[in-house]
Amino acid sequence: MSSRHPRSTRPRVTIVIPALNEARNLERVLPTLPPVHEVIVVDGNSVDDTVETVRRLLPSARLVSQTRQGKGNALVCGFAEATGDVIVMFDADGSANAAEIPRFVDALASGADFAKGSRTCAGGGSADLTRLRGAGNGVLTLLTNLLFRVRFTDLCYGYNAFWVDVLPMMRLPSRLPAGPTACWGDGFEIETVINCRVAAAGLTVREVPSFEENRVHGVSNLHAFRDGVRVLRTIFTEWRGRRTQAAISSYHRAVMWSPVVPRPAGGVRADNELSDVTG
Repeated sequence: MSSRHPRSTRPRVTIVIPALNEARNLERVLPTLPPVHEVIVVDGNSVDDTVETVRRLLPSARLVSQTRQGKGNALVCGFAEATGDVIVMFDADGSANAAEIPRFVDALASGADFAKGSRTCAGGGSADLTRLRGAGNGVLTLLTNLLFRVRFTDLCYGYNAFWVDVLPMMRLPSRLPAGPTACWGDGFEIETVINCRVAAAGLTVREVPSFEENRVHGVSNLHAFRDGVRVLRTIFTEWRGRRTQAAISSYHRAVMWSPVVPRPAGGVRADNELSDVTG
């Protein structure tokens, strides 16, 4: 279900980079970014020189502070500030290759609503994906394909791009209210949430071959078993939510098309009359 809004063949690109204590990595990443409409770096209250590094190396970048905690919230805060036509989700740890950004933009300009990076399709790869994590990703991808009736090849990868006009269809959590209370989608589950909702919305998805490098500096927070269980829970939660939403929509359609029941004489309401219809 592609958007019907007119789209430019030369879209303005916004790169959104969530960053938490990534100063050393940003020193390597920022100089590799291509010239685009804007770069938004979302800082998660870093205690290193992340903010100073951005200001020094890419003074044209917009610095945004996230309102809660977690990668999901950081991305949502960046999305809300974007003024481009296309948003590219880009990690700050050096694992994503900025030279691939034109591939994602080309996929969108040629008709896709969502360009999904894949390490496992022809032309993709990873220096970071272990056999255990690769096997787990394969099982989770297969499950998502079965439940959402799609044909993804790589579920657990966060290098993606999409048109700004499809954001409402993703129904992502608001960046407000600010504070310590987490919302569904605030954490690392955000990538799975986005993929599931893109599938549920019937958007046109095109996979883009991508090679994932190792993190340049620091240690990844990923844990194969713990995060695998988290992704599994996210898939089922999103699937149940999709079925619930479908049932609600079906009910609303039935109510909207049900025959009008005249009021009995004397103004007494008929037992099967619905007085408030929302949809």
